[in-house]
Amino acid sequence: MHLPSLSTGFCASAVLIIAIGAQNAFIIRHALRGGAVLPVVLLCAAADLALIVLGVTGFGAVLAAHPAWLQLARWAGALFLLGYGALALRRAWQGGDALALAEGRADATPQALAKAAGFTFLNPHAYLDTVVLLGTLGAAQPADGQGLFILGAALASCSWFLTLGFGARQLAPLFERPAAWRLLDAGVGAMMLVLAAGLAR
Repeated sequence: MHLPSLSTGFCASAVLIIAIGAQNAFIIRHALRGGAVLPVVLLCAAADLALIVLGVTGFGAVLAAHPAWLQLARWAGALFLLGYGALALRRAWQGGDALALAEGRADATPQALAKAAGFTFLNPHAYLDTVVLLGTLGAAQPADGQGLFILGAALASCSWFLTLGFGARQLAPLFERPAAWRLLDAGVGAMMLVLAAGLAR
């Protein structure tokens, strides 16, 4: 068994999804407005799992059949992670605006699920993070470690969405503090650089 594949999948997925984008911001706002959290969280986690599996098995299989493409994808992924990490470190150095948590009424569950699906499947970054980047990292794992990689990535995704959904009210003061985001960006940036180095190797 390749337990490092489990930790690699967890760490890679964590640093890619922690950045607060449209999907995560929607979950936080929906929770703060008193909407039904569990259906939205489950939808987002299931969508991530499906895209990760698609990336590691489907995209990974294509890369495995074309070794030259695998090398190209590895280096492209490493360069992207390097650039993403550098941007995160720059945000940590310069600081930025805290996440604005808007007031308002929560969407009904069907509307909330539709919006969550849109933020997931209509977001190019979701495919880049899961299918391409995690797919490339997963395909680079030993054959008997790819399942553990997927499990680790899915655990990170599910844990993060649960934390956002059910911890939003407790985490709201943290999300409103720019200093906290600087520390978070510093950690994300450092982990991105580590993953870029590992992928390049």
